[in-house]
Amino acid sequence: MADPLAQIVGLLKPGAPFSKCVTGSGPWRVRRTQSPNPYYVAVLKGSVRYWDQGNGEVIVNAGDFILIPSAQDFMMWSEVPSTDRDMVFEPVILPGGGYRVGSIDGPIDMRALVGYCIFQSDDATLLSSLLPELVVVRGEHRLAMLMHLLGDEAVGSKPGREVVLQHLLEVLLIEALRSAAELGDLPGLVRGLSDERLSVAIRSMHANPGRGWTVAELAREAALSRSGFHERFQSAVGMAPMEYFQTWRLALAKDLLRRREASVGEIARQVGYRSASAFSVAFTREVGVTPARYARNIEVLPDLAAEEFARAIA
Repeated sequence: MADPLAQIVGLLKPGAPFSKCVTGSGPWRVRRTQSPNPYYVAVLKGSVRYWDQGNGEVIVNAGDFILIPSAQDFMMWSEVPSTDRDMVFEPVILPGGGYRVGSIDGPIDMRALVGYCIFQSDDATLLSSLLPELVVVRGEHRLAMLMHLLGDEAVGSKPGREVVLQHLLEVLLIEALRSAAELGDLPGLVRGLSDERLSVAIRSMHANPGRGWTVAELAREAALSRSGFHERFQSAVGMAPMEYFQTWRLALAKDLLRRREASVGEIARQVGYRSASAFSVAFTREVGVTPARYARNIEVLPDLAAEEFARAIA
């Protein structure tokens, strides 16, 4: 059967992570009002307090990892009590390339690897909406090893660096999501896949996107009544079954168009449309341009400049 989580991470095409080692001393606070890219924090020493309006306060200790797929307004601050007077607007850049928040001369009581990655797919917002709002993983040795590998690779210059970074990041995202122990009641694809009944239907959709699935057929796959399946899917994943299926088929179609390895008619059949014209009408309605024009105009997202990274993790 298909692995939906791996497929979605693969379609997102995560780019090389931008990460830096940040050390803290004494009281400090940082706030970001916009971070559209997935943001992560791996605490190596001490503790960090994270807060956003949707999830409240979360304490992240040494050995813990948090992944924020799309945070529009969040704060982090020191374990030592702090106030708004301790807000850091520009971190101190250390000679070795790291960043310091709080006292520049005080003893280091916090060390973390922080950064963000970019999704090269223009479906990033669409697909990341299927992921939980916040992933917290505590004490996972495998994730700690991945983060160290990412940190070493990001500052190195070995041949094949970009390819290694991309694959490490894909593994990191999958590992973080499947290892998350505190997803709670947040809807998302991971929660849907953790439901034994729903996972059968989700995997069926991913394994055969060209089939004209109906809610009744998917309900039979999940061994549930039609209404029971619809309500359970909506609650777990955060969208209706057919909305999810159409989202997935559209993402697949856009990926196939970007590759330019098949004609519009062939792509239409692969994602479940009986004709190229029917596919073109549906695609244009959702995307705003025809499939042919989309394929001609697609561009690869450029890498972010180093100074943009510095501002983002400040």
